[in-house]
Amino acid sequence: MQDSKAIVIGTGVGGLAIAIRLALKGYQVEVFEKNSYPGGKLSAFEKDGFRFDAGPSLFTQPQNIEELFSLAGEPIENYFSYQQVPIANKYFYENGKQVKAYTDAEDFAREMKLQLNEDPQVVLKYLQQSKKLYENIGILFLEHSLHRAKTWFHGRVFKALSSVKLSYLFQSLHQYNSSKFSSPEAVQLFNRFATYNGSSPYKTPAMLSLIPHLEQNEGTFYPIGGMISITNALYQLALKKGVKFHFDSPVKRIVHDNGNVSGVEVNEQVYSAKIIVSNADVYFTYKNLLANPSMAKKVLKQERSSSAVIFYWGIKKKFPQLELHNIFFSKEYKNEFEYIFKEGKLSSDPTVYINITSKMQANQSPEGKENWFVMVNAPANKGQNWEELKKVLRENILLKLSRMLGEDIGAQIETEHTLDPIMIEQQTASYMGSLYGTSSNSKFAAFLRHANFTSSIKGLYFCGGSVHPGGGIPLCLKSAKIVSDLIVKANA
Repeated sequence: MQDSKAIVIGTGVGGLAIAIRLALKGYQVEVFEKNSYPGGKLSAFEKDGFRFDAGPSLFTQPQNIEELFSLAGEPIENYFSYQQVPIANKYFYENGKQVKAYTDAEDFAREMKLQLNEDPQVVLKYLQQSKKLYENIGILFLEHSLHRAKTWFHGRVFKALSSVKLSYLFQSLHQYNSSKFSSPEAVQLFNRFATYNGSSPYKTPAMLSLIPHLEQNEGTFYPIGGMISITNALYQLALKKGVKFHFDSPVKRIVHDNGNVSGVEVNEQVYSAKIIVSNADVYFTYKNLLANPSMAKKVLKQERSSSAVIFYWGIKKKFPQLELHNIFFSKEYKNEFEYIFKEGKLSSDPTVYINITSKMQANQSPEGKENWFVMVNAPANKGQNWEELKKVLRENILLKLSRMLGEDIGAQIETEHTLDPIMIEQQTASYMGSLYGTSSNSKFAAFLRHANFTSSIKGLYFCGGSVHPGGGIPLCLKSAKIVSDLIVKANA
């Protein structure tokens, strides 16, 4: 029956998760994906014996995935396994200082004292406050729709609102961090968490100081087999629960009439369903799938998040001084964000992130070698000459890394592949190549992010990084849960 059918557009992590949840609720679920593979940004490839995760490389909150397998009654160990990583990140500064961000709070506090002369109690208090902020406010806002009146009458709302200090809204993250730490290095370290949703620490509110809780308090993890194993596990679980997938099948339009959805058009054929969930970028959905340019324009009233340029380098030798996650900070951090968000350019001194999964599993690269995922935050695509920008950026990255590591890194590159904002948009339909849809560069960005539903078209829902609660694997999985709850309640 049509009433029991649901269609999901896109196989990003949010799309896979909502497909599983709806299947477990008894819906006949069909998923349409324009690519020939599942996962969206969470994909992988191999080149010359080196394996690379193509997109997200940080894994936190494994409980979001465990919950899906628990609901499905499937033993997760048959599909997916992971291990905790003792060092969340290793930070390198231009002045020669280095910090290992241990995921044990006491160890991290001691490291901050040893390397940056920060008071250990100040560090511990910051992490405790981050935890309190997440538990009192974050959970409520990240796990419920902000666009339903019932949310605001939830018993926890009053507790959450009572814990909101004005400084969380009216101070920037940088101002907040500057008031907590004495060294510019520590401030820069905690400022960096704004980039986790594609924002600037000099604009985004101090509320984002809850993000370090996920990485430093709850822990950082490594999925065995790399990040692609998350996609593979969810895809296999979805298949096991009867979800039907159509690959190489881009949706042309969402069919609706008199304020109700009725199906999707794919390859000149209409597939009927009264429940449709778009896991595609919400701007793309309005502009291309709903042919509603006015609503698409409203989405663009919010500033787009940052994008990225990624170099995938097969490196000829091992670097024992590097960890799974590494950050090489720029000297002038504020300038970097001015370039990204004001000028739409790349700084000549960018902060460089390097992820090396062969640190965890030797089979991720040939023996004696390493697979480097080298990423720089970049502006969204506005028609820049990316080939020229990438050429200059590559030279600047190599100069920076060679200087800070004391070795000619360019001479160690055996194989190479790149990804830029244009390619990100082409592969994932993320408008302008923005990784997180809209940025959080305003005090009320969380409230302005698009809802998980639309009141103008019954039966149409949205999940994924471009809508509430935001981008990144944990939030995409939470968006799927929110949408599942909305659908169940609407059809009870």
